Amino acid sequence: MNLTDLKHLARTLFLEGVRAADPKLAVQRALTAEPLKVNPEGRLLIIAFGKASVAMIQQALQHIPAAQRIEAIAVTNYENAREIDGCRVMAAGHPLPDQNGIEAGTAVMDLLRSATKSDQVLCLISGGGSALLPTPRDGLTLADKIKVSEILLESGFDIEQMNRIRQHLSVLKGGGLLELAHPAKVRSLIISDVVGDDLEIIASGPTVPARVGGNPCALLNDKGVWDAMPGAAKTLLKTPRDTSNRSARDTLICTNGQCLDAIASSALDWSPQIVTEPLVGDVRDAAKSVLDCIRSQPKSARQLIIWGGETTVEINGNGMGGRNQELAVRFAELASDLTGEWVFLSGGTDGRDGPTDAAGGIVDRQTIAQAQTNNINVAAALEDNDSHRVLDNSNGLLKTGATGTNVADIQIFLRMPQTVLVPLPTQPLRASSQLRLKPSTPRNTQRYWPEKLQLRSVRTS
Repeated sequence: MNLTDLKHLARTLFLEGVRAADPKLAVQRALTAEPLKVNPEGRLLIIAFGKASVAMIQQALQHIPAAQRIEAIAVTNYENAREIDGCRVMAAGHPLPDQNGIEAGTAVMDLLRSATKSDQVLCLISGGGSALLPTPRDGLTLADKIKVSEILLESGFDIEQMNRIRQHLSVLKGGGLLELAHPAKVRSLIISDVVGDDLEIIASGPTVPARVGGNPCALLNDKGVWDAMPGAAKTLLKTPRDTSNRSARDTLICTNGQCLDAIASSALDWSPQIVTEPLVGDVRDAAKSVLDCIRSQPKSARQLIIWGGETTVEINGNGMGGRNQELAVRFAELASDLTGEWVFLSGGTDGRDGPTDAAGGIVDRQTIAQAQTNNINVAAALEDNDSHRVLDNSNGLLKTGATGTNVADIQIFLRMPQTVLVPLPTQPLRASSQLRLKPSTPRNTQRYWPEKLQLRSVRTS
């Protein structure tokens, strides 16, 4: 297998992981297991928001009993927006909020405020919902929300940190949706885009009351950005928010882990290894962690190692790129001494990495040399956060277009040994002392397809 074949395989495996996060199948699975009940005396209000909202609501509408009166709104990013019969679809800005997001939030709040005791509310929640429904609290403007988002995105905050701050600044977040929907009963189906699948963090927890405690002011101070925050945001962050004491029936229906399992199951002949610790933190550290893991494994066997998670980038330059592209380039820079033919792919399952049209990057042993041949100083490009240019000049951009889903990021490493192929190991590859690897053994792959996946339901209190 040559380098071209390896790159093709890496792309194919990545897409296999994305397919495992198909929002339509996830919703179908959930509503087949627990069908919606007809309530002839009231309405079913369906509110979908996030990058996967269109696909989720399309599937949900097929499961609505004919006798049930409905009203439906879906809010998604511009790339995924399309018309749906029986549903109002609204497109808004991501990752920075915009005026369309304000209008979408107003429409959602108006519908929720109309809810009565006889109504039911079905929420379809996916990653990206925080930016798409900004709904600022009293005293905040759209300009304030944009400024806050820019500060959080550029300063290396991870998604959990960002959303815990956002919860204090939005009407709908941190259980705010529950308050608006009262007295109607609320059920939510949730696709996770966060490490650890904390329902309080996904889309900033609109149906999960925020936990009392925590200090967002200290978090911003630690990053050195408190002084840069808008004055109105500071005021709200210094004032503890009254959280909802109501509850919803929340069901997690799709996760990043399912994607990794699907990749492993489709390549069992490679004896794939799944790194159980999520790949998080700054891309500089993440690249080193990936390389350390690879070096800890036997060099005589071909390798397939899979990670999932979500890294961060601190923006110091004026270049173009995203966390996955920068991670890929930083890894290529560090891995110059790796032997054999190898490729490393890092991609976002939503198909968009930062403010670019790429999902991420795919690199190999030739990437850095190709960039240098094109007169690109790779070290300088990285300091300028210009990973997109490096990859574009070495045929390393991973482009999928908008996928209609969002379950964080996937990383894949493939390597063929330098020598003649040897028989595959009969025992799982040994884990390093620093990272726990989960051996993938032959199993019934039906387990990973829609009708066999189990749902994990969580009732908040």
